Amino acid sequence: MPTPNQAVLDYLSTRLSYPAKVMTAPVPTEAELMAILATATRVPDHGKLEPWRLVLIDRPAMQRLATLAEARANDLGGDAEKVEKGRGQFDRGTLAVAVIASPKPSGKIPPVEQLLSAGALCMNILHAATAAGWGANWLTGWVSHDATFAARAFGCTGGETVAGIVHIGTPAAPMPDRPRPDLARIVTKAPA
Repeated sequence: MPTPNQAVLDYLSTRLSYPAKVMTAPVPTEAELMAILATATRVPDHGKLEPWRLVLIDRPAMQRLATLAEARANDLGGDAEKVEKGRGQFDRGTLAVAVIASPKPSGKIPPVEQLLSAGALCMNILHAATAAGWGANWLTGWVSHDATFAARAFGCTGGETVAGIVHIGTPAAPMPDRPRPDLARIVTKAPA
């Protein structure tokens, strides 16, 4: 019979994402952030490929990325909303980690599984940061999906993509829980 880890189950059943726009300083120190990342990288990576890399984004880098996002939005003929969505997370951000999906050539591990590993790493960073007492939020948006922005911002090459930008900081206020999925509506049993 398994022995449940009730503390982990309690944490998972109450975990919340704090919007990046409501997080402020202080943020983790470099040592605290490295401890969070050391914990988070214990993620399924299918054959020890490590099909991802991390880019740390501090406040000065946020300012550069905000300007870059605005310029790229303008290049794309973006309206004020697109500019704000591009700039916003960087204008208000203090510390973030960009998770770059960086698939490796492999005859055994399909690219989709390598991409899922990068997504799992984003979630693990959220869990590790939250468990360490910080607020965390996993964002994407058009800046994550624009190859030109990703190349200029994070040095992404050919097959690399941004799996997520995980903001970490101090929540400015408690967050109410949001409605959760109705399991009766989304869970089915496979036919025998």
